[in-house]
Amino acid sequence: MIERKLVVALVAATMVASCAGGGGQASLPPIPGSANAGNSVRHSSVAIAVPAGWSSTATQGVTVANATDSGPLNPSQVLTVRLSLALHNPGELAQLVAAGQRFSDAQMATYLPTASDAGAVENYLKSQGFTNVSAAPDNLLVDADGTAAIVKKAFDTSLESFSLGGVPVFANTTPALVPQSLGGIVNAVLGLNNAAKMALGPKKSTNNCYFTGPTPQGTPCAHDYGPHDIQLFYDTGNTPAATGTTISVMAEGDVSSVVTDLAYAENTLGTPHVPVTVVRVGYPSPDTSGVIEWALDTQSSTGIAGNVKQLYIYATTSLTDSDIANEYNHWASADLAQLGNSSFGECEYQAYLDGSMKADDQVFLYAAAHGQTMFASSGDTGSSCALAPTNGVPGSGPPMVSFPASSPWVTAVGGTTIASNSDGTYLGEVAWNSGGGGVSQFENATSWEEPVQVTTGVLAAGNLRGVPDIAMDADPTTGPYDIYAPAPFPDLGPLTCASPCGVGGTSLASPLAMGVYARMLTAHPSLGYAPPVLYHNYVQYESGETLVQGPPPTESYGGFHDIVTGGNGAFTALPGYDYITGLGTFDVSALNATIAQ
Repeated sequence: MIERKLVVALVAATMVASCAGGGGQASLPPIPGSANAGNSVRHSSVAIAVPAGWSSTATQGVTVANATDSGPLNPSQVLTVRLSLALHNPGELAQLVAAGQRFSDAQMATYLPTASDAGAVENYLKSQGFTNVSAAPDNLLVDADGTAAIVKKAFDTSLESFSLGGVPVFANTTPALVPQSLGGIVNAVLGLNNAAKMALGPKKSTNNCYFTGPTPQGTPCAHDYGPHDIQLFYDTGNTPAATGTTISVMAEGDVSSVVTDLAYAENTLGTPHVPVTVVRVGYPSPDTSGVIEWALDTQSSTGIAGNVKQLYIYATTSLTDSDIANEYNHWASADLAQLGNSSFGECEYQAYLDGSMKADDQVFLYAAAHGQTMFASSGDTGSSCALAPTNGVPGSGPPMVSFPASSPWVTAVGGTTIASNSDGTYLGEVAWNSGGGGVSQFENATSWEEPVQVTTGVLAAGNLRGVPDIAMDADPTTGPYDIYAPAPFPDLGPLTCASPCGVGGTSLASPLAMGVYARMLTAHPSLGYAPPVLYHNYVQYESGETLVQGPPPTESYGGFHDIVTGGNGAFTALPGYDYITGLGTFDVSALNATIAQ
């Protein structure tokens, strides 16, 4: 899992978890006004006094904690801002998506911001002195460049510079406002801080237990997994490879070596060569610090998928909330890839405060209307979310879930510790103690998630989103995935992965889940957007949950292995849905046999 570390002060009440009785589940106190019924997600806003002639947005003022204030941001510093424009009738669109309807671009015109909406925003930005003003093809984002002085005046905000760990950053310390005439058009103003950074955290392993025996059947074997091993473990059987499905990986910086590494892995293992296209989003960046992550995402997703029709690697400028929102919008509006993977996240309050939660949720809903699905890692710090690299230690940060995994329109993927028989077949799984999971304080459950959620108490009253939806192999000590690269990765010093390198974390779980669903889309092309389909399979077959495998014990039903043991701090794996492994992990052959019913 890659964790973004925007260290922002927040009201203390949102940082406190209150334990609830019953089966190891716990709840976090909801933010007043954040919950609503049904599929229409409403984000609460902190009440502020808005001057006459102005309207508030979802972008609130922040304070960068543990940093030295360096005074007002240099007025001449040039910033790129992105204004998120509001969908029309999002509640209606959400209900139709939940009912299984899929929309063409022409049909989406009813719900997308209009050319008039975008034009009004563009005209205002130009009148304030912004340059390079342009709207995205779907009008959901409008980009512009301007100096800090222009930005401050245009949005009636304050921009402050800070030194955070010796690195200069900036942030808006007061909310971003827009003229009253744009109040019903603009959701949020992104790009007003650059304190959100990614901490790269691939979990490397050195296990050496392979299937050479004479380990007795039923004895757990910890070892590294390759594409054939992971397919055997999760029982792909006769399920077709994903040759009819297009997938994508959300990445950042210079990804040229990732393409080379994938080809090297395919040549080494004798697996099919996947067609790859790099889609550059925004200004180019030479950064290569994340290439080990993108190598894991591409090699593991195509590995368990067996093959894909096309792999797209989206490479954005940076891992700030603004650039990530731009990347998501490119993915959704182009509609080239049916599936996407995001092996990164941040404490959800960070996305809530700067408005990117509202912006991204709209994009994910738009993508779902196309039939696209984004998969996202739930995190590697258990029932907390990381504000700094913590090596996967549960409880090392605030008791919150990770975004974008907490978005109701994303498929959140948690982690398990796996155990195979000596021949490589499935033995059992437990919840990985570092796997992220819990209850959102800002997002609501969708209609397909509601039936499996807690039905009494605070959670039911708040209709809060549970994380994750599903889980897959993540523990680097029992099931790391082997990635290959002929040249050293930046994070590993002189070490190359030609031998190869085993890597784990929910950074592995999420692309594995995407690869499995890619197979489902090839076998059953009409399935479309994943979450309602997966929850339907769960609800349909849960009552028949009888077979117990293991040790560790794992029950089977429909297309899932139900993980019933293990915990991640505040939460415990239980029979049925839980806040650490969700619905469970996939039995691919069983899923293929039941998913279209």
